[in-house]
This record gives sequence, structure tokens and C-alpha cells, in this order.
Amino acid sequence: MSLNLKSVSLKLDNRQILKDVSLEINEGEIVSVIGPNGAGKSTLLNVLTGDITPDSGDTIYDNRQLNKISIQERAFTRSVMSQMQTLVFNFNVKDVVEMGWLQRGNSDFSSNFSIAFEAVTKECNVQNLVHRKFNSLSGGEQRRVHFARTLLQLWRPSQSNDPRYLLLDEPTANLDLSSEMLLMNILKARASSNVGILVILHDLNLASHFADKIAIMKDGEIKAFGKPEEIMTDDFLTSIYEVPIKVKYDPLRVRYY
Repeated sequence: MSLNLKSVSLKLDNRQILKDVSLEINEGEIVSVIGPNGAGKSTLLNVLTGDITPDSGDTIYDNRQLNKISIQERAFTRSVMSQMQTLVFNFNVKDVVEMGWLQRGNSDFSSNFSIAFEAVTKECNVQNLVHRKFNSLSGGEQRRVHFARTLLQLWRPSQSNDPRYLLLDEPTANLDLSSEMLLMNILKARASSNVGILVILHDLNLASHFADKIAIMKDGEIKAFGKPEEIMTDDFLTSIYEVPIKVKYDPLRVRYY
């Protein structure tokens, strides 16, 4: 099973944002999208989620066109963590995380809510924040709460074989090093349980360490797509970011000059 963009193009305000973009995210793998600001990364994610309809091309979820899948069914299949998620009303953290829970009309599933909530909040290290007001938290704490909400949306009993996809736009923004590594290791664990993951990152080393495949974008196009060690080279990354970059291998590390 896989999530696919096929020859997607999009123009906004007379500017070409995406140009014939094709991408595949398989269950059980992490695909990281990297590239400079304005490359089209967030727009690509918004097309994948169905929030933006492209001018041409298709978005395919497990061999089904996205526009033929109901909003409710999309929510059961994929969970999204956007770049900006401000809340005007000052909910408790518990309320925010619970927003991710979806009722499926199945009593056996619903009876697991408390187990799922406790597991996800502990995993994301927000269990001690659940009675705090969301807007009293630091930026990094808010990100971890939204991440917990995103995970709760895709929670399934262990015997479930439902296809699942996580789509995240710069989830490590505002996180300290410990929280950053916690989040990425959780994504790695989710991939090992057959969740397909697309994550937009600016940290090239983080992307190269955790991603199974990397899509490198610039000017609305995917310039390269493949395994990190195959596509991340000195000259290529220097041409993409327009700053001198040196790549070292074993292990792969990226240095800026």
C-alpha cells in the first residue's frame, strides 16, 4: 500500500508552485522532503492531505483517488501535523490531545480510548502537562502536544491492519535536542509498525539519519529522490542551497561553510 502524487502541477497568483511533481510514500518507510524556503514543500504536503486541489495530476491513497475518498475516511487513514497550529481558545492540554481521537462507531475500539491516551501522552512526554492550559506552554511544549494529538488520531489496536500515513510539516521546529530526538525516534518506531511517513525537515543531518528516502525540492520541482547516501552529494546540495556544503560518509554527515 502506498500514498502517491502523480504528475501534480499547481499555479497560485500566476506563480508556478509545483511543476509535474511525482512522489511515493510506502507503508513502513520514512520519506523526508528537504529544500530551501519557497521550494514548494508545504504546498506538496497540502496537496497530499487534500487541503489544496492541484491544477493537474492525481493524489492516490492505496490505489484510490483522493477526491473520491470522504473527509471522514481520510481522517481515519492519514493524520497531519501542520507547520502552524495556533489555538485562539485556551484549551487544556488534555482537550487538545483528545481532539485527535476519532469515533469509528465500534464499541471495542472506543473502549480503548483511555489506554490510547495514556500511551500517547507518555510516549510524547506530555503526561505531566495534561492539566495545563495550552497557551501557557512554551513553543516546544506546544509542538509535542500537537504531535501527541497527531499520533492519537492514528492509534489502532495492535491487531489492526488498517493503512495509515503520518504527514508532518517541520515537526521539530522549536524543539530542544532531547525532544527532537524523541520525536524522530517515535517516527522511526511508527514506520517499523507499517505506518507510511512523510516529514518536511530543514535539518539535513536529521533527514539523512532517519529517512529511508529523501526528496530534494527547489523551485517547485523534485530535483532528486532516493536513498540519502545516493543523492546527497557536495556539488548537488551546494547547487540546491547556494552555499558551500560538504558531505562526509560512514556515517553520513553534512557540513556548511
